[in-house]
Amino acid sequence: MAITLYSLDGCPWCEKVHDALDAEGIDYETEWVEPLHSDRNEVRRVSGQREVPVLVDTERGVTMAESAKILEYIERSLQ
Repeated sequence: MAITLYSLDGCPWCEKVHDALDAEGIDYETEWVEPLHSDRNEVRRVSGQREVPVLVDTERGVTMAESAKILEYIERSLQ
């Protein structure tokens, strides 16, 4: 899958990104992360930080954090 979303269950910012991807009909894979920041080593490995959501688009070589930026990316680049 070209798009992976690192997300935390119950995170409202993550839900906004999930909703936007679903609304646009974009196929993606979700990697669910641990609640404790110190346990989010996979997120840190791909993005350099432990916050979520993080979107990775391997087809376009894009990795980004912050829901507002991700939502803009979905709107501009993935439609």
